[in-house]
This record gives sequence, C-alpha cells and structure tokens, in this order.
Amino acid sequence: MPSQHAVLLPENKDIPPVKFLINTSLLSCLLALAGPALAAEPFILDDAAYRRHVQTLASDEFEGRAPLSHGEQLTLDYLQQEFKRLGLAPAFGNSYLQSVPMAKITADQSMQLKVGELNFANGTDFTARTQQVVPRVELKDSELVFVGYGIKAPEYGWDDYAGVDVKGKTVIVLVNDPGFATQDPALFKGNAMTYYGRWTYKYEEGARQGAKAVFIVHEDAPAAYGWGVVKNSNTNTKFTLVDQDNNQSQIGVMGWLQYAAARQILAGAGLDLEALKQEALKPGFKARNLGLKANLVLNNQIERAESHNVAAILKGSERPDETLVMHGHWDHLGAAGEEGKKEILNGAVDNASGVAGVLELARYFKELEGADRPKRSIIFSAFTAEETGLIGAQYFAEHPPVPTAQLVSFLNIDGMNMDKGVDYILRYGDGVSELESYLSDAAKAQGRSVKPDPRAQNGLMFRSDHFALAQQGVPGLLFMSLGDTDPDYIAHKYHKGADDYDPAWSLEGVSQDLSLISSILNRLANNNDWPKWLEESDFKKRRALDGR
Repeated sequence: MPSQHAVLLPENKDIPPVKFLINTSLLSCLLALAGPALAAEPFILDDAAYRRHVQTLASDEFEGRAPLSHGEQLTLDYLQQEFKRLGLAPAFGNSYLQSVPMAKITADQSMQLKVGELNFANGTDFTARTQQVVPRVELKDSELVFVGYGIKAPEYGWDDYAGVDVKGKTVIVLVNDPGFATQDPALFKGNAMTYYGRWTYKYEEGARQGAKAVFIVHEDAPAAYGWGVVKNSNTNTKFTLVDQDNNQSQIGVMGWLQYAAARQILAGAGLDLEALKQEALKPGFKARNLGLKANLVLNNQIERAESHNVAAILKGSERPDETLVMHGHWDHLGAAGEEGKKEILNGAVDNASGVAGVLELARYFKELEGADRPKRSIIFSAFTAEETGLIGAQYFAEHPPVPTAQLVSFLNIDGMNMDKGVDYILRYGDGVSELESYLSDAAKAQGRSVKPDPRAQNGLMFRSDHFALAQQGVPGLLFMSLGDTDPDYIAHKYHKGADDYDPAWSLEGVSQDLSLISSILNRLANNNDWPKWLEESDFKKRRALDGR
C-alpha cells in the first residue's frame, strides 16, 4: 500500500487548520520528474523532534553552548545520544568525538601603541591580539609600511607587495578589496567581497610576506560592521588552534586601526590617507615606507584545553569511501555581561536551528531502505568554535576522518528560516562551483527561484564552517537565513540574548529548506558526480592536488 503522511495546511485568519493525507509514493514520482536522482520517499519534517532539539540546545541549562564550558559537555552528550538513538555509527573510529586542541589567549588590555611621538589607546584607537601561543609579543621600533589593500592576487593581475620588503616590519592595509571601493564589477568582483577582502586573508598574506604585524584600517561600510564589533571581538579572550610550533608561522600581531588613528599616523609621515586610498585602487600601486616606527607589547595569559567536534556516519551501500558531509556548528557565545548581570546568549537560530536540521536529515537518510539507501556515505557533523574563527572546522579540514580526495562536498546550515516559507533560496557566491547548479535544480523542483546573497559585500561565504573545507579543496554550499526573512533578527537578536526558542514559530521555512537540502544530498549521494570549482582560485588548485 502506498505510504501516507499527515500534513497540516498553513494557518491563516480565514482558513482553519485542515489535516489531509498525501500519497507520498506518488509525490515522490512527481518530484523525481522535477529533479534528477531524488529519493523515493520525500523528506517530511518531524515537527516535534525538531522543536525538541532546538528547545533543548538553546535552553538556559546549556549556558549558550560556549566551547570549553559546562554547556559544551551537555551539548556533546546530547548529540552523541541522538546519533546513537538514530543508529548511526561514530565517524571517528569508535568515537563520535574528535578532540580539538585549543589555546585560550587573554591579552593584557592595558597595552598602548606608540608610533613616533604619538600614543594610541587600546579599544578606542586600535585593537591588537595574537594567535601565537606565547606569553609575550613585542613590536620594538618596528618599521611601518603602507601596503594598499595588502593583496597578492595573480589571477587579478594584482600585487600590492611588489617591490617592497616587509620582513619583520609592521604593515598597514585597507579593509575589503578594490572592487567594493569602486563598485566596478570588472575589478575583482565589484560589490561582492572576495576572500582577498577578508581580514583573515590580510593577516595570512602579511605572515607569508614575513611581516611582524598587520594593522587593518577600519571603515564601517567596507568592513560591514562598526568599530564596536571590532572592539568587542578583539579586546577579550580568544581561542585558537595550536600547531607543533605554537603558531609561530602566523602573524605576530593581528591589529585594527580606527580610521582617524590611521589618518593621523600617515599624516605624521607627510601622507594623506584619502589620496593613498585612491592610488591603491589601481593595479601597480607602490607601497610606502613611512619612515616611522611602532612600539607595542602584548602580554598574554595562556590556557590550553581541548574542545570537540561531533560527527556520525551513514555508510554508503555501494561506494562507502566516497563521502558527503552534512553540517551545522554546535557552538554559540556563552554568556555576556559582568558577574551578577550575565545574560545567556542561547543562539536558538544561530545555530541550534542548523544542528537540529542536521539531526532531522540524519534521521531521514537513516530511515531510507533498500534501493533508496544512499550509495555514497554521509557524515553528519557539528563542529566547535565556529563563532571564534572556524576553529573546529579548520581542525576537521586538516584532520578529516577520510582523505579530502574522498570528500565529494560539504553542505553547511548556519541559521534556518524558522517561520513562513518563501519563494526563493539564497545563493552565497556566484560562479564559484558546480554545486550552484544543484541548488538551482532543487529550487526549481520546489517552484522557487534562486536569489543572490543580498549582502554579498559582507563576505558571508567566507565566514562559516564550509570555508575551512574549501581551503582544502572541498566545494560546499552554505544555507543561511539570518535576517532576510526576519528583518528584526540582525538588529536585535543576532549574537544577543533575544535569540531564543519561540514556540510560535511555524517551521514552514525549516520544512521547505530541509526538503530542498535532502534532495541535493540524495542526488549527490547516488550519482557519480564530483562537483568542480568553476573559477580560478587556490581552492581549485588544492582540489587538483587530490586529483579531482
């Protein structure tokens, strides 16, 4: 007999709720005609289970799910319990957990930056931190060099470091990239930020060039956030991975400069910042040795600890070595505020909603039987410390349970649409990889359109866990709904105490998007495709090293 599921029609003020039956076998056939290689049984959201996951993970008891906290242990216990209940095997040998070695670095905030006769105040004029696991980092009469955007991008014919030696020196660079500054679509990617515009790249390139410190000049629009975000993110305890050399290959000082402070420094060298910004918009920009010296001392308190990634695996029926990853980061920000006035930041949408989605997709694929069972393996994962720099994802990417050459793709949920469904799906990136065609096909099968990222200038494609896998050559898709369906979310809930579970959520958007994701996963899990990078990039070069 054809299988059937009860479905509740969306409520509105004129039509009472009506329960009716869908012949899901017939629906499956219709869906199969709309898109290739879809499952015989379509995804149906278990509303009660999904709500239970979000409500539990985002409860005050879990204390905001900060890494290295009691909330982490509760989260790990819950996720392992759920994977066991579903009957999924551990992804890391005989364990669901992957230890992630981390350092907790707290810099003494009484530091001052001195440039010649000028003194700058920490938090007000500048911020500085390090990921080197050492008790002290010092800039002592460090020569200052202005290097435009600090970009070395052969594919764009761009090299701000050409003809200048910055070894052991302090570099000042502009935020974002020339495409955003000019809004010229022929320059880099115009309004859409490239990775060359991300602050992480600026520090990485500075380290490759041998610089001792990099200070990024902050401006609200190209940074996509105000100075308050920079200050709050860089003047407190930070986490980092630890390598065998205590991260000595990384830049010594990761700094930001208030625009007014940067202008004052350059004026001290007889230069005008606005004029230099205009020069830096053209290829062939010549770096300027400023003839000034910087002095700064970072005194750090170091603690070492281990956090954990969590993952389970569903082995493929025919090609178990070929593996997909379905993911959502489990961590959030813990609590904020002074002792006695702390507010728990529960992160219900960001990202208990995504972890709950991963658990629901794990249930769905585990229940598929016979000919419907995926031919390739699927790892269902939740990583630590996404909010503090993709740390868990980076460790997983560098120490995967299967070689990266066997990872087909990485699908990442970082915040779901918890309310009404919409007639579109957001696409992060454009012309990046062949996975974009999978997204288009799945959206079309649902009668939806693909809408480009409305905040492409913010570089969201580089700010969630899939990016760490991209750096190892594994193509991915980001599914994120933070603010596009709830305009109030970014302003009043994102990374704030108001991001709590709400029993009034309809979950129509969740059901809609998880159905779309399940169709993409199922297609990839049963075909022979290895989605390729489309544009020339380090990601494409890295994938080629794996023979893909």
